Amino acid sequence: MNNLYCSLFIIALCVGLSNAVVKMKNSVHFMNSLGGNNVLKIHCISDEDDLGYHLLKPREIYEFSFYDSVMGTRINCDVAQGIEFRFHAKFMAYKGGGLIGHYGKMNFWFCRDDGIYFTHGKDDPKLEYKWVPTMPLTWHRLLTDMNLFSQ
Repeated sequence: MNNLYCSLFIIALCVGLSNAVVKMKNSVHFMNSLGGNNVLKIHCISDEDDLGYHLLKPREIYEFSFYDSVMGTRINCDVAQGIEFRFHAKFMAYKGGGLIGHYGKMNFWFCRDDGIYFTHGKDDPKLEYKWVPTMPLTWHRLLTDMNLFSQ
């Protein structure tokens, strides 16, 4: 009986390892395709992790990879550029997982002067989001946001 359990354990271990080798991680890639010397700031948050802030010089790439969660995977990102990062866009950079997991899915985001472009790598990138100007932080805005100043 011990030999049977031992054999089943070894078979289960082999199947588990073979599945781990076959499953490729999903990935998200950002490229700073802005003109001039514009720096791109990226901040992404997944359901499980805050991936931190990253500054990209022109033509630099920031990328990360992961496995889909059984509960579903969502990665929301905020990208900003321009003087004092006054132009930004917030969007879901990746959505997947759940009952139907993805393996090897690639999301490419190109941040250009006129907006943020997206492709899975099979087609030409398409414009998905325009840059939104951010209202500069002033004392009036700060006090209004804190409800200390009536308009």
